[in-house]
Amino acid sequence: RFQAFVYFASVFQAMSCGIHYLASVFMAVTPNFVCDIPGNVSRVLSYNSSGSSVEDIWTLWTSTENYIVVQLENGETWELNQCSRSKREVNSDLTYEYKGNKSEFSCSHGFLYDHTKWKSTIVTEWDLVCDREWLAKLIQPTFMLGVLIGAVIFGDIADRMGRRRVIWFTSAGQFVFGVAVAFTFDYYSFVVVRFLLAMVSSGYLVVAFVYVTEFVGTKARTWASMHVHAFFAVGVMVVALVGFLIRTWWVYQIFLSITTLPFVLCCWMLPETPFWLLSEERYEDAQKVIDIMARWNKVSTPCKISELCSVQQDHLGSGRTGANDVSSTKKHNILDLFCNWSIARRTITVWLVWFTGSLGYYVFSLSSVNLGGNEYLNLFLIGAVELPCYVVACIGMDKLGRRNTLIPFLLSSALICVLIMFIPQDFNTLIILANMAGKFSIGVAFGLIYLYTAELYPTIVRSLAVGSGSMMCRVGSVVAPFCVYLRSVWIFMPLLLVGIMALLSGILTIMLPETLGKPLTNTLMEATELGRNKENCSGKTPPEKIEMFGQGTGNTEK
Repeated sequence: RFQAFVYFASVFQAMSCGIHYLASVFMAVTPNFVCDIPGNVSRVLSYNSSGSSVEDIWTLWTSTENYIVVQLENGETWELNQCSRSKREVNSDLTYEYKGNKSEFSCSHGFLYDHTKWKSTIVTEWDLVCDREWLAKLIQPTFMLGVLIGAVIFGDIADRMGRRRVIWFTSAGQFVFGVAVAFTFDYYSFVVVRFLLAMVSSGYLVVAFVYVTEFVGTKARTWASMHVHAFFAVGVMVVALVGFLIRTWWVYQIFLSITTLPFVLCCWMLPETPFWLLSEERYEDAQKVIDIMARWNKVSTPCKISELCSVQQDHLGSGRTGANDVSSTKKHNILDLFCNWSIARRTITVWLVWFTGSLGYYVFSLSSVNLGGNEYLNLFLIGAVELPCYVVACIGMDKLGRRNTLIPFLLSSALICVLIMFIPQDFNTLIILANMAGKFSIGVAFGLIYLYTAELYPTIVRSLAVGSGSMMCRVGSVVAPFCVYLRSVWIFMPLLLVGIMALLSGILTIMLPETLGKPLTNTLMEATELGRNKENCSGKTPPEKIEMFGQGTGNTEK
């Protein structure tokens, strides 16, 4: 009962991470626009359609390559393009085609935007179009850079100061910075506050992941850790719902930020984890938490820390020799992940899978609003399809094995990327279903790589391996927005890149060893033998007591 309360309270706030990670898909939308002009408009013409104002023409304006002809009350006639405007020298009858002389001007008077769908976005707020378009395209990459930095900083702070304090600070920070974004006064303050929001959102997801795994028992740990990210997916679905209901960006941002306010008000009730308290030798505080757990769970004879510590000390004292004490304190670094060809090949493959999983996850998510049809429904479905994929990942890992689940889903995601390219563009429903299938496949692979990575490496470098893989994951999340922007070069370029990476990852994964039902390794030699390679590594370390998720917090999938 106690663990269930802590688990659901903690993962509820993970929704806010999914919310803020994908909020920009509607907040930074670029609607149709043309140059504004000085003066009052009397007539507007677009092809064979006419109206009395530019607002009357937006629904008829089918291509951004076309221009709009307007006639002012003073008789002047202008051709309005997206990034320039031309004044006709001869003001004859108002026609769309004109072969006379024209004077071209820049958009010095600003822009006219189509407010049919979105009343206000950050693009319309600060004119992030034409020569300032690149500023709009930096919004999501800079956010993801904040995600990367925040994970590193708050992961380290949580190890030093405790999980609970970081959860307090980051959850409150998500609310404060989330609301502050809505009240930023210019583009640069917007980016800075969003960067801080990204740091605390990432910090919360990292620490919450470790927090719940340290409370949940071994039997439920795989399912519990995987479904932290199911709540992240619920956050993506909330973005779609709020975006559909609210079309003004700053109001939209405020409503997204207050969604998880109930957790901020009650997160102070969450206790520190006994694992961290024991690591800091705060035995009395750890005993208090265990006693509270015992009362909640109606356990009549709770565990006594003093007895547990005495048993561990006896075990460690009898199991270590002088030589072992020297070797166990040997410092390990990133080079140990490349100590021989077998381990190096394993590391490269694992890093590639982390990168591909993150790249594919965000490419499918960010591209969902460009698939045609209802963009809000598209994003909602892309988020909803994640929920069953984590169930499939858990079942597949337990029944088929880690590698035998990872390979087919990586290869199938590559195949789906290719198939989407051959679907006619007017088959919107089929395209959306295919993208959902692609997100499902990459989601399964993305969901299980953390546990698989932890099992592929020995205790002495396990946290290092998972942490480095997680860093590659975040590099993929930074690259993903730029990959989506390549749609302007070729509409299928993002899918092609994801497909190639997934195919390469799937082929290389064939060479990884299966870890289902095998004991965790303690030394680099044992890890090498797991791959049936007898080549030795330097830095042997005696067997240790293994804690799968350890005390480190430098890991999470998103």
